[in-house]
Amino acid sequence: MHDRHDLHRVVEAADDAVVIAVHAQPGAGRSEVLGRHGDALKVKVAVPPTQGRANEVIGALLADILGVPAKAVELTSGAKGREKRFTVADLDLDTAIDALERAMDTADRRPGT
Repeated sequence: MHDRHDLHRVVEAADDAVVIAVHAQPGAGRSEVLGRHGDALKVKVAVPPTQGRANEVIGALLADILGVPAKAVELTSGAKGREKRFTVADLDLDTAIDALERAMDTADRRPGT
């Protein structure tokens, strides 16, 4: 199990939303959240970083993990780099951290991750 305090450096509360720092690893075998990478959430993406496709996949993956509609997830910085920030509307910090921890625990149990 991951330490809850680990994710407080990755996920920040912002009004009625949370901001999630992401380190993207495009071109992977599957899209998934792996854990922390410094002060960001490491996310493998199964598409190349061309024409914003990786950003779209990360946004959809975060929406799925967090249980929010895709339109609630917005890329707010880092569109062309590996270091990104996504803002997720109508979500509180504890709910976001709980959902991300579950996703990381699932990734930990997969062979080869």
